Amino acid sequence: MSAEESLQRAEELLARLEQTRAKLEATEDPQAAVDVLAELSEIAKAVEVEVERARREAESPDADA
Repeated sequence: MSAEESLQRAEELLARLEQTRAKLEATEDPQAAVDVLAELSEIAKAVEVEVERARREAESPDADA
């Protein structure tokens, strides 16, 4: 996967993160809020993985320029 593809994936995940955050704001059910927070955590971790992957690809000596 190229750095550009990783960044694109991270952007998609960030959009999903924003949608999920809006769900959290809309819920009044404490258990649903906990579930949404868990989902937000998973998405945030996935974003971190993609950003790190993109960073490694960009810093790689054989990275496509």
